[in-house]
Amino acid sequence: MAREKVLRVSGGEVVYAELKRQILSLELSPGQRLKESELAEELRVSRTPLREAIKLLLAEDLLEPLPTGGVVVPKLAVRDIGELYTCRAALEAIQATDATRKASEDDLAAMSAIVDRNALLVGFADDAMTLGHSLHELIGKVADNTWVGRLHEQVDGHMTRYRQLTNSTQDRRDQALEEHRAIVAAITARDPEKAAEVARDHVLAARDQALSVIQLREYIAS
Repeated sequence: MAREKVLRVSGGEVVYAELKRQILSLELSPGQRLKESELAEELRVSRTPLREAIKLLLAEDLLEPLPTGGVVVPKLAVRDIGELYTCRAALEAIQATDATRKASEDDLAAMSAIVDRNALLVGFADDAMTLGHSLHELIGKVADNTWVGRLHEQVDGHMTRYRQLTNSTQDRRDQALEEHRAIVAAITARDPEKAAEVARDHVLAARDQALSVIQLREYIAS
């Protein structure tokens, strides 16, 4: 009995992880209604783990209930962009500040290596986005601020759906690369005020880019 319970929970977690990936990557389109029968067939699972997964996603606001039953993928929202990016800007300013005090020489070398690789792959949207995210993750790890890290992880998870909007043009990717260089330079110089400033400005620039792009999408919330 206990073994069956563990397997059932694990199955729900697997379905949850896959549905979350599809929602955050926009593979499941914003505004798309999801039907249990179709999802169960597509994912080759029973209704039990599927319902467990849906419950978790509803709790994270990654799905919304419909009055008539069923669930829908939330539409992208201009308000969410403003609020999420503003929160992230404040959190990353703190992380950059803490990192200037805690970064070892090896940490600084690792940050510089990511930026160097970012420069080589800045023409490729997916690679540039992945490397930029890796740099932010490393700075957060070096900062080692537990509560800021927890809050950042929560905000970052919701921002995944919007991240593609901030990386959609070569001009923005080039600009983000220079911003990443400035963040690493400030941390290397042990200048916490400058590190906080450039980290905050970097996130707010990404916010402005996302806001300009989202207006062109058909699946934004009214």
